[in-house]
Amino acid sequence: MSIRLRLTLLYSFILSLTLIIIGVALYSIQSQNTLDALKADLSQSSEKLVDAAIHMDSEIPMQDHIQRDPPPPQAFDEFSNDQAFRNLREREIARVLDAEGNLVASPFGRVEDALPLSEEGLAELQTQKAWWEESTVSGEHMLIYSRPIVQQNETVLILQVARSLTERDRTLQSLAATMGIASLLTILIAFGAGWAMSGLTLRPIHRMTKTAQEIGEERDFTRRVDYTGPQDEVGRLAATFNQMLSGLQEAYQKVEHALQMQRDFVADVSHELRTPLTTLRGNLGLLGRNPPASAEEQADILIDMVDESDRLIRLVNDLLQLARADAGRSLVREPLLLNPVLEETIRQAHHLDPDRSIKLKNPVDVSVLGDRDAIKQVMVILLDNALKHSEGGIRIAVEEAGSQIEVCVRDDGPGIPADKMEHVFERFYRTEDNRETAGFGLGLPIARSLVEGMGGTITIKSGQESGSAITMCFLKPSFSS
Repeated sequence: MSIRLRLTLLYSFILSLTLIIIGVALYSIQSQNTLDALKADLSQSSEKLVDAAIHMDSEIPMQDHIQRDPPPPQAFDEFSNDQAFRNLREREIARVLDAEGNLVASPFGRVEDALPLSEEGLAELQTQKAWWEESTVSGEHMLIYSRPIVQQNETVLILQVARSLTERDRTLQSLAATMGIASLLTILIAFGAGWAMSGLTLRPIHRMTKTAQEIGEERDFTRRVDYTGPQDEVGRLAATFNQMLSGLQEAYQKVEHALQMQRDFVADVSHELRTPLTTLRGNLGLLGRNPPASAEEQADILIDMVDESDRLIRLVNDLLQLARADAGRSLVREPLLLNPVLEETIRQAHHLDPDRSIKLKNPVDVSVLGDRDAIKQVMVILLDNALKHSEGGIRIAVEEAGSQIEVCVRDDGPGIPADKMEHVFERFYRTEDNRETAGFGLGLPIARSLVEGMGGTITIKSGQESGSAITMCFLKPSFSS
């Protein structure tokens, strides 16, 4: 069952229940009001008849308790000469009974004119209390009002005044039928209106459902739900749905980028491995040929194989280091003095090129939060790149910048073209088109992963013929001055 149908049925049920309660209340009020009005009319009419019965000229017949058979009833003309009995309206049926409930007088003096009186009612009347009851007389629903006529503190006669309830019953039945038909028509109209209104209200949700289906089929996370209505529950749902689509689009783009990087990574690794492996395979073929190569040629082949093996080992080590960094290997973040690490790295870098100048400019005795081995490895990578890509001196500057320590490695090389700056931290990327410079293009990606793993940042600035400057920022310990 759809939400639209459930909402419409719920609305119709509530309306139906409301109409039933209102209809029952109106019916009950109308029934009670008409009954009270009839009782008031009968009570008023009985007053005149009681006065006439008490003041009639003839003596009120007293019931002879010894007599077993009551006398036959009298006609009103014989019973009393009072105008109240003579002018009695026919729609108000009146009867006079004795204290025992026997018919004494009726309009025509017939025994069959007697009105019903229950034993409970007779007992109440004999205690001088009025009595109301409803009964069916000759197939007609009647309201009968009985009241005692008291003389000398004794009930001598009983006056019954009755009125037909048939007209009232028909009016109530007509009222009930009218309210039933009107309620049914109202419910049908309300059901149609509710169906239309719920459809109009749920239309944005249908559009969102359709959009979600199309996005799932087309994988197009750039689409959004078009909603221009008020910012109610549906409006907030549309806004939330669009925010979710934005998040999905961003996540999808990241996944696509990661997959593309993975494909590029596999392609680059395959390319880097293919060259040394091809060389090794070719040299093995030369060693196994018949007739064999000369001793001098075999020595050259062995030297090439050792160089290519070393190259493979370096590549595997770099890939292992990068894989560890990508896997989020936890790095120690502890306070350590920075200058001893830098000085040790500078001494080791001098062995790579003893003729090059590496200076620690304006050394400051500071501490940073980091891992000693990771910082040393990053410095080795940066100094090795500077030695490979420049010919002049290399300068290392250490400065305090608020809550951070900046370490800048600067060279005087040819610099990096502006169109290649955004790629320098990508894996296997090298700025030299001829790729003759030693290395695999993994140094800077490893350096960035290690620095970010210690909670720092690394940036590079470079210009044509002005050299390059790589700056690392590390956090200072809280107790550092």
